Amino acid sequence: MTLSENVFENLRLELRRGCLTLAVLAQLRQERYGYTLRKALAERGLEIDESTLYPLLRRLEAQGLLASEWREEEKRNKRFYRLNEDGERMLGQLLEEWNALNAAITASLGGVGAGPPGASGDRTG
Repeated sequence: MTLSENVFENLRLELRRGCLTLAVLAQLRQERYGYTLRKALAERGLEIDESTLYPLLRRLEAQGLLASEWREEEKRNKRFYRLNEDGERMLGQLLEEWNALNAAITASLGGVGAGPPGASGDRTG
């Protein structure tokens, strides 16, 4: 992997990490267990590995944003997660921040499309 590819991959993962937290919180407005949460995210274009999802769920629960409960379903014990009241509030705050950031970034791009500088008429790059 070239230096440029390595830098891109690191920045992409950093950007994705924050977005996944928001997406997980949004999906947990409805109670889910790990597999159904992964499936719901994947159906929306956000693939997430178990090795990323479960530590994230534990962290969000430790931060007081989720409630969880072990239950037997289909003859297997499964841990179900959902947002609690604090999680609902935090999701609302994060969505406000997301919308503000999205608007600011969109305005900063000034109509510049995807691709390298100059690809869509931008002559500043």
